[in-house]
Amino acid sequence: MADIAASEAPAPQVSPNNPCPFLRALVAGNYVGGHIVPLPELTETIGRATGKTGLAGFSARAKIFLVAQGANGFGPLSQLRSLLHGAILDELRNGPLDKHGAGSRILDQQAIVHEDEIARLTSYGRDYKAPDGSVERGLSASEIKTFMADNFRRAASEHSTSWTIRHYYYRLLMLGEWPVLLDIMGKGEGKDRYLSVAEVRTLFVERRFPDRIVALLNG
Repeated sequence: MADIAASEAPAPQVSPNNPCPFLRALVAGNYVGGHIVPLPELTETIGRATGKTGLAGFSARAKIFLVAQGANGFGPLSQLRSLLHGAILDELRNGPLDKHGAGSRILDQQAIVHEDEIARLTSYGRDYKAPDGSVERGLSASEIKTFMADNFRRAASEHSTSWTIRHYYYRLLMLGEWPVLLDIMGKGEGKDRYLSVAEVRTLFVERRFPDRIVALLNG
């Protein structure tokens, strides 16, 4: 079974203009604020969730910092504002990290979760043996890669007359979404590592992390 645990603090309101399920759970669990979060604070919080230490931890945090710095825009003023004040989590919608329909579509523009899209995600996975011996549905790195490619093709087919080369930028954004979620929340090692669909659903619907991630965040 998926080992989900809520943080003890009551969940605050999470803005629909924060479209990232991981960040939404951080806000809901009171690990970070829902508006402006200083980059060092956001970097360290997400860094703890990765469980990485030493050189691997330093590398992970450096990547997190760079992504957070550009989350609200790549222009000079946006970059300066991010460096001085932090990332504005409730203004991420329609920003540089928004894939505009090229993603999973589990969470829509009003932050409503679509169960049919979770079912679609499930269809790309298979049954895996969890560390506790139970069997659950999940997606490996290769299955996630297929899922993301089909997401992009679906969006491209709906924009046949307006889909331009710049939209291939969304392919790069995808690399920072599901593969990173697999890296942080996955179970197992190597090719056998998988992302639990049950835990993904809880992340989106209830904005809660598995208890092993909660332990890292509280560590």
